[in-house]
Amino acid sequence: MTAESDPYAPRPATAHEPVRRGGSILLVLLVAGVIVAVAVALTTIGRAQAQPYILGLLALLAMVGLFNLFAFAAGIIRFVDRSIDDPVVRRIADLAYDGIAVTDPSGHVAYSNSAYLALTGAVNPQDVRPVERVFIGNPDVSEAVFRLLKAAREGKRQQEEVRLAGTNGDHGRWLRMRVRPLGQSKREAKYAVWSIADITRDRERQEDVFQELQHAIEYLDHAPCGFFSVNPAGEVAYVNATLANWLDYDLAEIGSGGLKLTDIVSGDGAALLTSVTPVPGEVTTEVFDIDLRMRTGKTMPARLYHKLAFGADGVPGASRTLVISRARDERADPQRAAEVRFMRFFDHTPMAIATVDRSGAVVRANARFAKLSQGLGADGAAGKSIFSTVNARDRNLLVAAINQAAQGQGDIAPVEVMLDGTKERWAQFFVTSVEEDEREAEAAIVYMLETTERRALENQINQSQKMDMVGQLAGGIAHDFNNVLSAIMMANDFLLNAHKPTDPSFQDIMQIKQNATRAATLVRQLLAFSRRQTLRPQVLDLGDALSDLTMLLRRLIGEKVKLDLVHGRDLWPVKVDVSQFEQVVVNLAVNARDAMPDGGKLSVRTANVTADEATQLAYKGMPAAEYVRIDVTDTGTGIPAEIVDKIFEPFFSTKEVGKGTGLGLSTVYGIVKQTGGFIYVDSEPGKGTSFRIFLPRHHPEKEVASDPVAAKEASTEAKPRTDLTGQGTILLVEDEEGLRSLNARGLRSRGYSVIEASNGVEALEALEEKEGAVDLVVSDVVMPEMDGPTLLKTMRGKNPDLKIIFVSGYAEDAFEKSLPENQQFAFLPKPFTLSQLVAAVKETMTPQ
Repeated sequence: MTAESDPYAPRPATAHEPVRRGGSILLVLLVAGVIVAVAVALTTIGRAQAQPYILGLLALLAMVGLFNLFAFAAGIIRFVDRSIDDPVVRRIADLAYDGIAVTDPSGHVAYSNSAYLALTGAVNPQDVRPVERVFIGNPDVSEAVFRLLKAAREGKRQQEEVRLAGTNGDHGRWLRMRVRPLGQSKREAKYAVWSIADITRDRERQEDVFQELQHAIEYLDHAPCGFFSVNPAGEVAYVNATLANWLDYDLAEIGSGGLKLTDIVSGDGAALLTSVTPVPGEVTTEVFDIDLRMRTGKTMPARLYHKLAFGADGVPGASRTLVISRARDERADPQRAAEVRFMRFFDHTPMAIATVDRSGAVVRANARFAKLSQGLGADGAAGKSIFSTVNARDRNLLVAAINQAAQGQGDIAPVEVMLDGTKERWAQFFVTSVEEDEREAEAAIVYMLETTERRALENQINQSQKMDMVGQLAGGIAHDFNNVLSAIMMANDFLLNAHKPTDPSFQDIMQIKQNATRAATLVRQLLAFSRRQTLRPQVLDLGDALSDLTMLLRRLIGEKVKLDLVHGRDLWPVKVDVSQFEQVVVNLAVNARDAMPDGGKLSVRTANVTADEATQLAYKGMPAAEYVRIDVTDTGTGIPAEIVDKIFEPFFSTKEVGKGTGLGLSTVYGIVKQTGGFIYVDSEPGKGTSFRIFLPRHHPEKEVASDPVAAKEASTEAKPRTDLTGQGTILLVEDEEGLRSLNARGLRSRGYSVIEASNGVEALEALEEKEGAVDLVVSDVVMPEMDGPTLLKTMRGKNPDLKIIFVSGYAEDAFEKSLPENQQFAFLPKPFTLSQLVAAVKETMTPQ
């Protein structure tokens, strides 16, 4: 092909540039010499004769200067920077490898170098054409040229790479075309600099590299072993086709992302791969025998050659991991099959296992130990000291056990220690010695089992048992105290009846009565803690109940503390004992006041809690149900974290000696739990405490018929009778002789006939002797030989209509379950006064 037939064939050509005229210093000197000679000649003639010639010469010079000024202004003459005629600068542009051309605002070529002429097929400088005229007719490059031309007109930069189709079997060429403005000024921006480069060889090299890369990927994809790469975030960046086929994954699916290392590694195996100890600036290769997880959930044994490069700062890069399937080894080689089975057992056991040297450095570890090390903030498992996983206070216990193993001792006792870390975690270490010939590298095998959850459960059980035992103790003490207080209060009533208010000893007797009442209140607190008090629940609107308490709460907390009472809208009803609920709120308010000696804010808020909201709260022990919530929050000193779990224990108090009984919060706890509710505390030292009470919502449609005896007692309390005398025979059963005699004396003083019995057996004998003469039985519940419920069953078997009143220092619920169903009886809790006893007797004996 000749140059004439191929307009795009490169050829040598001269540069196309404007014609420049060089100046001459000799011509300047000649003109100056002529002017000087004329001036000397004019001086030789007379002044009058020379004046016309001088004026003519000056006029001539003036005309020449004026003409030059007009020519410069019109652009005919210009001052040229001689630096542009520098031969070095000119040669750089003229002989550049890339074709360069400059077009003026009208699109004509103002300059072009030899390479541009060759690339555009120009024969000579007069034949040079702009880029758009050379290539615009070619359909393969016309769109690219149009974009370049548009950028040139807008004074912008643009680059395009185009391919020119070859002719007569030629492969064609690739050209890179660029355009940019000549300069930054407004005038220079109108000029465009075009450059054209032949990049055919570069493209061919790229295509060759791409083909080689495609071949390499194809070889890697179909290699007889698996390969994958994981980035530092734990995401699988690449998986070859072989491994994807093994794991039953779609290769296109994996390439789109979303697959993590934990998705393809079974159990805690991922922790092994991420536990490699970082070595700044080094490349580490580790070998792991673990199980891979298929998409179906099945596992496949594999050996991994895990290569990881670390930066200078120790940050790991993407991993390169070679995978060899060991599934065939189970069938082909018994020895390898045994090794595979052992490694699977070793890595999938729930116990962390590691071998350590004499200094405690981990030589080898399984996946569970690697995961534990990461949980404790360690950089890796292997090479790390096992002692660093243990809290400093217990570290010496593990050191001693490993030293014993290093000396070859057997039967080393297990060690339970606290693990190091921000959270409280516990573990039990079992240390065994290795064979003597292996002790140089590995001194001991350490098995670790985390016991955090077990200890927490044990603590909860122990705490529950302790609270139950203390509750039983408190209930028993309360029962005995109630018997003593009943005798004191009954004897005190006799003294009050025998003395007039003007008697000098009357005030002392009243003082005894007041102290007995205070003691009875303390006993009720013990019963509330043990959840053995008698409650008289009724349907209640908490908003109204708290509003009624507002004045009392303001007096209790004082002027320094601001009370903020916020009611939720449309509160659900609850069923509680009003007096006991008031005691709960008052106790919490008093504690809040004591926690704010310098003043503060006490907030009492109520709200409904749906079953879904209760589930989201996730409080321990509280099932998902509908509750009414009461929050009592203060801005006081708060409760230290080390004692917050003890505040509901009886007799535990943070107050000074003599300023608290330690039963306030335990009473609150007992009342709330006996009501069927739950109470929790959130506290932060220095910021305040919040008690959150959840009472179950009451559903009226589930309300059963009220107890007629309770209704009668309520009406008795509402309308106390003034006439407490009566007639009839009463069988009084009480094992406390002093209390029995006082009760009998009091009943006789009101006109009743009393038959006394010390236990149930004597009561039955007396009933048989006085058959038909006994109108009412008043019996204690807890008695030797025969208790109250057994006595009731026996008596009702002989006389179904016999009326009975039980008196007890325990709660009614403590023995009600042992009674036959639908048995009617009255109940009078101890301690009681004489007036309360005779009122209950007369109310029960009154015909219905």
